[in-house]
Amino acid sequence: METEENPEPSNSPKTISIIRKPGLGLSLIPLVFLIILLGTNVYFFGDDTLAGSNQIALLLAAAVAGIIAFKLGYKWETLESGVVKSISSAMSAILILFMIGALSGAWLISGVVPAMIYYGLQILNPTIFLVAACIVAAIVSMATGSSWSTIATVGVALLGIGKALGLEEGIIAGAIISGAYFGDKMSPLSDTTNLAPAMAGTDLFTHIRYMAYTTGPSIGIALVIYLIWGFTIDPQAASEEIPAILSAIDGAFNINPFLFLVPVTVIFMIVKKVPALPALLSGTLMGVLFAVIFQPHLFADISSIDGSPFQQGYVALMRSMYTSINIVTENEMVNNLLSTSGMAGMLNTIWLILTAMVFGGIMEAAGMLQRIASAIINLAHSTGSLIASTAATCVFFNVTASDQYLAIVVPGRMFRTAYRDRGLKPEVLSRTLEDSGTVTSVLVPWNTCGATQATVLGVSTFIYAPYAFFNIISPFMTIVFGYFNIGIRRYSKTEDKIAA
Repeated sequence: METEENPEPSNSPKTISIIRKPGLGLSLIPLVFLIILLGTNVYFFGDDTLAGSNQIALLLAAAVAGIIAFKLGYKWETLESGVVKSISSAMSAILILFMIGALSGAWLISGVVPAMIYYGLQILNPTIFLVAACIVAAIVSMATGSSWSTIATVGVALLGIGKALGLEEGIIAGAIISGAYFGDKMSPLSDTTNLAPAMAGTDLFTHIRYMAYTTGPSIGIALVIYLIWGFTIDPQAASEEIPAILSAIDGAFNINPFLFLVPVTVIFMIVKKVPALPALLSGTLMGVLFAVIFQPHLFADISSIDGSPFQQGYVALMRSMYTSINIVTENEMVNNLLSTSGMAGMLNTIWLILTAMVFGGIMEAAGMLQRIASAIINLAHSTGSLIASTAATCVFFNVTASDQYLAIVVPGRMFRTAYRDRGLKPEVLSRTLEDSGTVTSVLVPWNTCGATQATVLGVSTFIYAPYAFFNIISPFMTIVFGYFNIGIRRYSKTEDKIAA
């Protein structure tokens, strides 16, 4: 086991602490412990693991990692610094989560989401709905560069439409997430799409064009599956429910096309590269304004107070943004659609993100993540195995570090030289990072992406993950291309000399 000296501060110059680098066996212990606890949680708690059991599991696994780090000679200050750094990297996601919670409530009480459901039910039918939902999510996400914003706005409405059509929420959420992550992955506005080529050493548009080789077949296969699935649904059964649903929504809200100005404005702002937080805040405030203009008749019931119209409106609008509200109609299915949990509904997810960052921070500070990743690199002896190792490492960091950015940045740094030494152009690495790092993050329940989308859509990660076909297929597609040497770009002898 390698060691290194770590001198103490100047007030004790004679004291030198010896830090031993972790071996592979020690590095795997916290991860194996975590996997066992998470599996036990699923067995006993089902899809309610987000309520606290997974958070405790992550903290206990972090404690195990901390004990091992202490035994190796690491000081608490080093581990604490790693935790703080890890949590800091997630603060943007946490703030966006709070704002999405407020936006969802404001868009419900304003009638924006009900209007989307109302008009969507008259356009879509169960047979083509899954394909349409995937394509709509892809278009919006490509235009905005944000899968999160797409799922929190258009995705929520599409989920409501699909449930009203009688589809299972898992397959609906899977189709929405597949489309949203495809669009995010192929958009030049996306942060991860810019990050991956930066880590690999290529330019943005070369990266996007090269991704089309694997991303096109992946989304194509997913769409075919959704289309075949749609033909198994009985459209007659759904059509019998639709008139009652439309009547209930129309009776509860003042539905009109002007309500679409709110989501269109938000999408326009994101396309114009307005940062996510200001854009979502603007969408929330517009939702509040439109609620005052179009839905003031809801304020008395939502506020549940006796008072002046101003008091009722103020309380109702505040409640819609920070806590759970439910619009009650004569139709039970509609009641289930017209509910939201506001900012308070995001607290379990934020709790999960924080504990995941604690675990990832300690593992990284103690060198355990790097040790496991280096062992994976050593297994790569061919182009196919190198790409497979890269994909496995990205998935590994999504599971352990719980952050898609780390799942791109760390493997990008680790493998960049290895790809260059094998004569592979940097776009081969950047494509692999996105095919495996970006899209699999949403399949991990304790990852920031998985936890967020499960909360926003109200569908457990374990329920939607098996149906997010694009996200599942993508890493396998890039590995297949690697092993069969399809579309693998290499340096020519001239380019190799120039690059050298």
